[in-house]
Amino acid sequence: MQAVAAYPKDTKRLLWEHRQTVGEKTPIVATKLIFNKVGNKDVYNPCVTFKLNGQEIMGARVESRHSETDTEVKFFTKNADGSWDPVSQKQKFKMQDPFVTVIGKETVIGGVETFEKPGHQGIGYRTVFYKGTTLANMQKFAVGPDGMKDIRLLEQKEAGNILVFTRPQGRTPSGENAGRGKIGVTTISSLEDLNPDNINKATLFKPQFTNGEWGGTNEIHQLKDGKVGVLGHIARFDKQGKRHYYPATFIFDPLTGAYSPLKILLERSELPAGHSKREDLEDVLFSGGLKRHPGSKMAELYIGGGDAETYHVVIEDPFQDQ
Repeated sequence: MQAVAAYPKDTKRLLWEHRQTVGEKTPIVATKLIFNKVGNKDVYNPCVTFKLNGQEIMGARVESRHSETDTEVKFFTKNADGSWDPVSQKQKFKMQDPFVTVIGKETVIGGVETFEKPGHQGIGYRTVFYKGTTLANMQKFAVGPDGMKDIRLLEQKEAGNILVFTRPQGRTPSGENAGRGKIGVTTISSLEDLNPDNINKATLFKPQFTNGEWGGTNEIHQLKDGKVGVLGHIARFDKQGKRHYYPATFIFDPLTGAYSPLKILLERSELPAGHSKREDLEDVLFSGGLKRHPGSKMAELYIGGGDAETYHVVIEDPFQDQ
């Protein structure tokens, strides 16, 4: 595993490196997804497709173009023509940006829940977690610390624990400076131990982001050699205040704590032209999830674009050698 340099690379350098490799890779195939029966609402920031009770489904954020709080996660199935229909679900998931994993025999679904801060101090957010074996019996069982997104879980069966990736901001309880958002990691013994106190014990990856830039984890993959592949993102503001988000990956060794440098997977110009919620969000790509195929060089990447659209991208598997 290549060692991380003492000084991390910024997004401009990582983007330059990505562009140098585009011609060496199999060209990506990107498709904008069409969702039916959602009215005039946007569908974006999906999770990877997964099977639940024998049905292949995908969750995504459903929201009006001019709102960020009137949000719901809906689940969809794919039609023969490639479009997506909502599945019948009695329970409403009032959250944003869904993710999914399997712990033991249960499916864990999570997302970002918004809430009104006490004393009319504005809107706050936190990560929430549900578990169950069907959409109908999903029960909320845990919440993360207030103000923290991008908490992700991975069951490590051989180690007998659960790997927890976090993303604190500002000053952490241990006194570390997480800035606009840095990635941390810790372990818990079981889902019963998933709580704010244990989440806040995570150790930050340092150095990983330059000052003023930030990132987070979107999905974790167990690799054959015991290491884990991390699908995440790196982001920055430009001088005009516009956001720039790029899907990125790195590899982490839970035994040694070593991790590889970040690599950007793609940029907005590699996808079909599309819409965005606002002008400052045009260059935002949300890493929804990566569907890998054993023995194949290619993988399926699910992407949110511009906080307004969803894309399916066939791309070289960033973890294919592992």
